[in-house]
Amino acid sequence: MMKILFNVCNKYQPDPFIFEDGDKLYLYVTAEDGVEAYSASSLFDIWCYEGIVAKFQDKVTYWAPSVIKYNGRYYIYVSCNKTDAFQQYLHVASADTPLGPFKDEKCLFDYFSIDSHVVHTKEGLFLWYAKDEHHGERIGTRVFVDRLIDPYTPAGNPVEKIVPSFDEEKYTPYCTKDNNWHTIEGPFWFKEGGWQYLMYSGGCYLDDTYHVGYAVAKTEEEDLTKVNYEKFTNKGKFSPLLIKNDYEEGTGHNSVIKYKGNYYMIYHGRDYGDKSQESCTEKRTARVCRLSVENGILSIQR
Repeated sequence: MMKILFNVCNKYQPDPFIFEDGDKLYLYVTAEDGVEAYSASSLFDIWCYEGIVAKFQDKVTYWAPSVIKYNGRYYIYVSCNKTDAFQQYLHVASADTPLGPFKDEKCLFDYFSIDSHVVHTKEGLFLWYAKDEHHGERIGTRVFVDRLIDPYTPAGNPVEKIVPSFDEEKYTPYCTKDNNWHTIEGPFWFKEGGWQYLMYSGGCYLDDTYHVGYAVAKTEEEDLTKVNYEKFTNKGKFSPLLIKNDYEEGTGHNSVIKYKGNYYMIYHGRDYGDKSQESCTEKRTARVCRLSVENGILSIQR
């Protein structure tokens, strides 16, 4: 089952993050002028466009927001860059409601940092995100986790968890004869049945190999900096969970929700015929599919 969630007001929804609070669902997406949000009463109900819920002074290009409720307040994590320079840095802001307005923003890092997912375990708050690394055979963006001392303060000891290992993870626009840049980004973490699942996007959104993959760990460890995740493969070969298929292309960057007893993956994709160099980002819409979660194995139910 694959279903386009919505495409209202001629809007598009790259990097969709789903969040449930009370009897409402919310979706936060990448946008140029601020974080845009949608709401609905159920997953397959009519989704309403709620406008911009977070916008910071002198900032543009808001990438891949995520939201968590902690001690009664709502915190949004999103990367954006200054109007006079292109450098994506993660920021955090807070609000009294899921629709903001999110204020009191703080820049978390002074280096390229994107694609947050903050989770709360018995050991505290943990921040998943992606940043660039220039070591190893396959250089590029990788997934890290760090402890949060509080919602506004990273501990400053990020631990690398997922690294590039396949040619299908190359970010081809940045690849040269002497520089094969790779991209592993978009982390989303959840646990079920004694297993921890760490999902990610790999490759370039312009390429047919752009995909969603995942890594797993069978553990009860709640300090996520101590967990070693094993990338899912087919006997060491590239084996993505989601990739270009008969229905769509440009499939990537997902979040997950357990809704009425079933797991669903919300991701972005393009319909065939919507691809162009100039419009790939804008024409990605939020989509949903059933996700089977069983004994360390994820699979899509269509």
